[in-house]
Amino acid sequence: MNLVRAELERLSARRFVQLMVVLLVLAFAVTAATTMAGSHKPTAGELNSARAQAAEARRDLEATHQECLNRQNGTLPADTDKYFPSDCSEVDPIRQERLPIPADFLPGVFTFAEQARPLLYFLIAFLVLFGFLVGASYIGADLTSGGVVNLLLWRPRRMTVLAAKLGTLLGTVLVLALLASVAYLATFWVIGQTAGLPGRLDGEFWRSLGAVHGRGLVLVLLSSALGFAIATLGRHTSAALGALAAYAVVWELGGRLVLEIVDAPKSDLFMVSSHIGAWLNGGARFYDEQLCRGSIDGPYCEGFYTVTWAPALLVLLAITGGLTAAAFAMFRRRDLI
Repeated sequence: MNLVRAELERLSARRFVQLMVVLLVLAFAVTAATTMAGSHKPTAGELNSARAQAAEARRDLEATHQECLNRQNGTLPADTDKYFPSDCSEVDPIRQERLPIPADFLPGVFTFAEQARPLLYFLIAFLVLFGFLVGASYIGADLTSGGVVNLLLWRPRRMTVLAAKLGTLLGTVLVLALLASVAYLATFWVIGQTAGLPGRLDGEFWRSLGAVHGRGLVLVLLSSALGFAIATLGRHTSAALGALAAYAVVWELGGRLVLEIVDAPKSDLFMVSSHIGAWLNGGARFYDEQLCRGSIDGPYCEGFYTVTWAPALLVLLAITGGLTAAAFAMFRRRDLI
C-alpha cells in the first residue's frame, strides 16, 4: 500500500501530468464557451418552422419508400435518373435509425440530445491522447532519470514495482476520466437548458450515451497501458511517441495505400484505427469494391462488410496485452543502469 501511495504522489507531482490536466480543462472551457456563444434559445416561430420542415422531410422519405415498392411491383417505370436499392426496407422510414426532427432545421441552436454524442467522441479522443502521453512519460522519465533504480533499492522486486506503477497509472487515469466526463457532459446539459434545447432525453438516449462512454473509458485505459508498455520497452518517453508517429505514417497511411494498390481484400481489417472505430461505435461498416466482383447482385451489390465490437475488442486487447507482457518480461531481465 505504501508503494502505491508513493507512486500516486510521484504521478501527481509530475509537471507534464499537471500541464496535461491544465490543457484538458482549457480545451473544455474553449469548447463550452464557443458552444455558448454560437447558440440561442429558439423563438416560437423558429420552432414552428422547424417542425413543418421536419414533417415534410419525413413525408419525402415515405414517398421514396413507396416509389421503391412500386418499382419492384412493376407499377412504376424504370427511372434511370433515380436510384432505388434492391431491398426497399433500406429506405423504409420505420427501419431508419433516425428520422428528421425539428432540431435538424434549427441552425444556430445547440441541442444537447443531438450534440452530446459528437461531444463525447471529442472528449474520448482527448482522453485517449492524454492517457497515452501520461503513461509514456510516467515510466519513461523514471527510466531515464534513474528513478526506477532508486525505487528498487527501497523495494527490490521488479515485477511488484512495475505493476504498482501501471496500476497507479490506470487507476488515476480512470478516476480523472470519470470526473472529466461528468463535468463535461453536465456543462453542456446546462447549456442546452439555458441557451439552446435539451432535446429528447429518454432512457434510450442515456443508455446509448452510457454505452459509448463505457467503451470510451476502456479505450482510454488501453491507450494508457499501451503508452506505458512501449516506453518501458524503449526505456524512454520518446520511444512511445516515435512508435506512434511511425505507425501512423508507415502503416495507417503508407500501408493502406499499398494495400489498395495490390487490391488486398478487406484492407480495413489490417488497420488498428478500423478496430478502434468498430469498438467505440459498437460496430462499423466498410466498403470493398472487390466484394461485388462476380456477385450475383450485379449493379445492386453495395460492397459493404461489417466489423462488430467483439472481434475489434479482441484485436485491441491482443495488441495492448502482448506489448504489456513483453514490457514486463524485458523489465524483469534487463540491466537498468
